Amino acid sequence: MSQKSGAAKISPKLETPTDLPKDTVEAVSKALNGLLADAFALYLKTKNFHWHMSGPHFRDYHLLLDEQSDQIFATTDPLAERVRKIGGRTLRSIGHITALQTIPDNDAEFVSSLDMLRELMRDNKAMAQAMRQAHKVCDEHDDVASASLLENFIDETERRTWFLFEATRDADSTGH
Repeated sequence: MSQKSGAAKISPKLETPTDLPKDTVEAVSKALNGLLADAFALYLKTKNFHWHMSGPHFRDYHLLLDEQSDQIFATTDPLAERVRKIGGRTLRSIGHITALQTIPDNDAEFVSSLDMLRELMRDNKAMAQAMRQAHKVCDEHDDVASASLLENFIDETERRTWFLFEATRDADSTGH
């Protein structure tokens, strides 16, 4: 397995004792590192849109995205620490994040507020789906602690998706 997947040989100085088999550590580390990369990508995109928000609902959307970015960032340390607890390696750089992320960046000069919210809604929905896939990996390898961690994160991600959906729902009919 490649170093980017989290399955590379661990330095003896970083070895973590675990009762999980090597194939479990590799599979779960790979799944969680993918989620971690996407969490960082989604966090930065959410902050980008928070910083560049404009329009009639500026304050509400600005605060919503600030709250959501905090929630997303709060998942990063538990995900990374879970990988380390089971004896895996986790992300080490922006380049590593870029190599693993599936959430696309948005470097556009201008994005309308509604397009921002819709894009984040799609990204959060994709994140929830990826978390479910990672949960399946954890279940297949009897890693109940990682699966349990993901269950809470799935719920939080679905809540963000719902809020973003509701914030854009009436805009379709009012033209805002």
